[in-house]
Amino acid sequence: MNTHVKISQSEPADLSRRSFLVGSAATGLALGYSAVPGMLGVDQAFAATGNFDPSVWYSIAPDGIVTVTCGKADMGQHIASTMAQIISEELGSNWKDMRVQLASNDPKFDDPVLGAQITGGSWSTMMNFDAMSRAGAAGRIALTEAAAAAMGLPPYFKDELIVRDSVVSHPKSKKSMTFAEIVKSGKITKTFTPDELKAIKLKSPDQYTMIGVSVPQLDIPSKTNGTAKFGIDVMLPGMVYGKIVTPPVRFGATVKSVDDSAAKKVPGFIKAVILDDKTATTTGWVVAVANTYANARKAADALKITYDGGPNAKLSSESLLDEARRLQGLDDSGLFFVNDGDTAAAFGTAAKVMEAEYTTNINIHAPMEPMNATAQLQGDIWHVYSGNQFATRSGAIAAGAAGVDPKYVVTHQMWLGGGFGRRLEGDMMVPAVQAAKAVGKPVKVIYSRENDMAMDFSRPLTFQKIKAGLDGDGKLIAMNHDVVSAWPTKRWGIPDFLTPSVDKKGGLDGFTVNGADFFYTVPNHNVRAILNEMAQNATPSGQLRSVAPGWTFWAVESMVDELAHAVGKDPAQYRIDMLDGKGANAGGAQRLRNTLLAAMGMAGYGTKQLPKGEGMGVACVSSQERASASWTACVAHVAVAPSGEVKVKKLTVATDVGTQVHPDNIRAQVEGAALWGLSLAMYEKATLKDGGIEQTNFDTYTPLRMSQVPEVAVSVIANGEKATGVGEPAVTVIAPALGNAIFNASGARIRSLPITAEAVKAAMNKA
Repeated sequence: MNTHVKISQSEPADLSRRSFLVGSAATGLALGYSAVPGMLGVDQAFAATGNFDPSVWYSIAPDGIVTVTCGKADMGQHIASTMAQIISEELGSNWKDMRVQLASNDPKFDDPVLGAQITGGSWSTMMNFDAMSRAGAAGRIALTEAAAAAMGLPPYFKDELIVRDSVVSHPKSKKSMTFAEIVKSGKITKTFTPDELKAIKLKSPDQYTMIGVSVPQLDIPSKTNGTAKFGIDVMLPGMVYGKIVTPPVRFGATVKSVDDSAAKKVPGFIKAVILDDKTATTTGWVVAVANTYANARKAADALKITYDGGPNAKLSSESLLDEARRLQGLDDSGLFFVNDGDTAAAFGTAAKVMEAEYTTNINIHAPMEPMNATAQLQGDIWHVYSGNQFATRSGAIAAGAAGVDPKYVVTHQMWLGGGFGRRLEGDMMVPAVQAAKAVGKPVKVIYSRENDMAMDFSRPLTFQKIKAGLDGDGKLIAMNHDVVSAWPTKRWGIPDFLTPSVDKKGGLDGFTVNGADFFYTVPNHNVRAILNEMAQNATPSGQLRSVAPGWTFWAVESMVDELAHAVGKDPAQYRIDMLDGKGANAGGAQRLRNTLLAAMGMAGYGTKQLPKGEGMGVACVSSQERASASWTACVAHVAVAPSGEVKVKKLTVATDVGTQVHPDNIRAQVEGAALWGLSLAMYEKATLKDGGIEQTNFDTYTPLRMSQVPEVAVSVIANGEKATGVGEPAVTVIAPALGNAIFNASGARIRSLPITAEAVKAAMNKA
């Protein structure tokens, strides 16, 4: 499937050549292989002194070093090492021989499943496990056949060869060859057709010697000795620096005039560049360019800029929420994500009907390494250096900023000092490219923390309304769930990333409603996705770690708890009863039920007499999407003071990951995700006022501090099923578990994030 994707919906005709291809999964194997000599039938033998390149994903040098090219962004989650570990398992290499490097935007590295180079959704391991396994296995088979030939063994002896620790050995004859010797022999001639690759029998879990082992992460030495290069570390000959000046309005402002007279007095000042961004990624930006970053900052501060605030200059968080409420009240707004049964009829016969509204505020990413990019024009080729999670799209944005075809842009992937979805965007490339074009020198642009927060592509403000119907036995028989928000994926302008609505009325942003299609058995169930155009225009939203399940499960799991209490049933048992695995929920519901039981057992849920003012709450989720779920449950233990102050005492998280590649890394990811979820649930909030984000640094935008970290207990269920993701699911389960625990501790029902002492106190007074 090949799809031309425009950079923006408003792209003029003269930019049409900047469209780029997404989705070449139908080419070649869709297994991550390229037509390279020695593997895919290319009639060319390897030179004795050359590398052996079994696939685009790794190469074996004559010295035996195996270098794995990671097509995913590595932002501290060690995905490069994970890809190497999967390959090493089937290849039979010694871990000490493994190395990693990061891919460029060369189309040959486009994701074998998704088409584009994109890192997110906790997809990387799950969607690449099979491809990398087959890459390793194919390399092993080619090496063994070459070794057999080089050792003079008959072909039928090849099944007696053992591959271990980068050595191919034949125990009976006591002959052996190292990978290095085999590569240098020039005997590797084995090729594979696509069908042969698919037919390779991979190891079963009981045969693993590398998968499931906490081997040393390959990127740690370079990150500790300083040789690993992040985007902010890039240095080029003749490079100068750019400091952006962002407008007071998040989106839609334009620059009316720039007075640079004071900036000209700053030593090293070169030029003030007004961005002309036809990709519509940015508006109203100016870049001050100088010989050092310090001087660029001084020059930027000295610029006197006047703006036209544009159509969003008076909008606020309250404006966006009011508009969301209005849209939800319209019968004809939105598109259906789920439309099962007849909810209207079921509500008509229900013994009890309950309604509730849930909200979340704007959240920003704020990674430790702020956005940055370095751009250089060499001949006709633009080179852009940056850490990025979506190389395919970002390369096209850089091309649009430069006014060239994307084939003239090379993006150099750097290590990322935090991403969390923020670096799915390519905005940092626009000022770097246009500044470099204006001054004729390489330019490194570094956002200040204030720039980074003011111009974040945020997690959108959301408004949700749930209506639930219960029968006479307290069983949930109907649910209507409306989700109103900006649609980040629609903003990208990539049709293939939208989800066809079940009512066949168009494409909706599934990344704003995933999770609402839960694994509970509810015979009549509607989910409506509603685009808030006002928020879409005023706060260009992006994907923040956990995406929709971060708010949809907040609503669903809070409402399920409310229903259980309303009918006098234990909330955990109420969930277990609905996780019966009927119909389309078969399999998934059972796995989710198991994680809930595991978390309950670890936490001692229901077995302890808690002091007054303390409570435990449960939640269970299938994040991120049904098709790529990691089954995760949490029991939160809190203490609530009469003032409404909440102390989180312990978070117990159980997650079913199928096959675990690196146990220590999985635990670290789950713990980190749980704490991120806690931060979003209780501490983080950004607000829009007069069209701009009010919070500018960590004094006003306040993520979780070390002193607020509770005990976190993790249970990882590894059952040999298909590997799932671990970076995001635990983020989504924390907020509802906390809200439910707070209710059990104090009687206060909270329906808005973040949870504040004031809100808890008010709810306690109302209870």
